[in-house]
Amino acid sequence: MPVEVTWWGHATCTVEDSGVRFLTDPLFARRLAHLRRRRGAPPPPEAAVAEAVLVSHLHSDHLHLPSLARLAPGIRVLVPSGAPDAVPGLRRLAAAGLRLTEVAPGDEVTVEGVTVRAVPALHDGRRLPFGPHRSPALGYVVEGGARTYFAGDTGLFDGMAEAVGPVDVALLPVGGWGPFLGQGHLDAGRAARALAELSPAAAVPVHYGTFWPVGMDGVRPHEFHAPGDEFVRQAARLAPKVAVHRLGHGERVRPEVAR
Repeated sequence: MPVEVTWWGHATCTVEDSGVRFLTDPLFARRLAHLRRRRGAPPPPEAAVAEAVLVSHLHSDHLHLPSLARLAPGIRVLVPSGAPDAVPGLRRLAAAGLRLTEVAPGDEVTVEGVTVRAVPALHDGRRLPFGPHRSPALGYVVEGGARTYFAGDTGLFDGMAEAVGPVDVALLPVGGWGPFLGQGHLDAGRAARALAELSPAAAVPVHYGTFWPVGMDGVRPHEFHAPGDEFVRQAARLAPKVAVHRLGHGERVRPEVAR
């Protein structure tokens, strides 16, 4: 099989294509500010093993400095352009041995023969709560034996399918970490609409059912538990030809794709 996907929780996935491992938005913590991990154990040490890391935007649940610090020196880390200026801790990690590469939509980077292309995302990519608008939010398409789209955080936007290009596997956010989703996010229904536009062979829902605010266990709990199943249901209606794989934390799948 050309590609294997492991979901570690939230937006953290390993995509292995042609023997090259890519790690997306690593978040290995049990707790992050007001959020705590409510489902699934933190990723094991093997999750930090990769040839390259893809960081979609600067929010601390996607660009998490302590998690990046667990990576071995020499790993290439793709970050949105301007990220080291907006997040000075990245420079310290670079001094410790991580290889930072800044990218913008349309840029391509080759990692051991596998191409990674940065694509646009509709999301506020600032370092919150007060960071300036210095860096774009991104998605990435990993293209080797298959074309795998990691959407990061994004809302639906005009021309999404054209901006992303043809893909075989789509890793789509279908929820969030709180009882309400702001603008620039996909819920299960909007993610299913995106899936219908992108028309891949397979999809994996991510970015749900992992972190939840402390003390809010009883506030709209369906927003925490339900998005994965709801995405499966909506995708069956709007994109019935797509094989949807709803993974548990730490589970992996080898989607069937025709290349």
